[in-house]
Amino acid sequence: MTYSIGDLARATGVKPTTIRWYEQEGWLPPAARSEGGHRVYAEAHLRRLGFIRHARELGFESAAIRALLDLASHPEADCGQAHDLATAQIREIDARMRRLAALRAELERMATSCAGGVVGECRVIETLADFDHGHCSDPAH
Repeated sequence: MTYSIGDLARATGVKPTTIRWYEQEGWLPPAARSEGGHRVYAEAHLRRLGFIRHARELGFESAAIRALLDLASHPEADCGQAHDLATAQIREIDARMRRLAALRAELERMATSCAGGVVGECRVIETLADFDHGHCSDPAH
């Protein structure tokens, strides 16, 4: 089966401009061209684009996705690098979760100390106004 860029975009949820960019960057092999010069994609493009999209959804950065794509094209290679990339991503997610938990705790503290009333006495507004120009005593920030 073959796909136009629009068909491929609908099948994968990836915008045509992004598909062209992936092709330009070498993440997708170049598409064949129809007699009219339109891109014609194959099942392999669909699978590879699905791979890229899934890797993006898991939060992998561009360099890691490139490495994973390279590994995927060598099925007999040792998967140690893939394992390392996945565990590095887990560590990054854990760090983000800690930062988000600290942010949530700060917002919870602010909201809890706000009993309502007038803005001039609002603890949320006061806390935000007292923030030292982007510097915070909390090391999680």
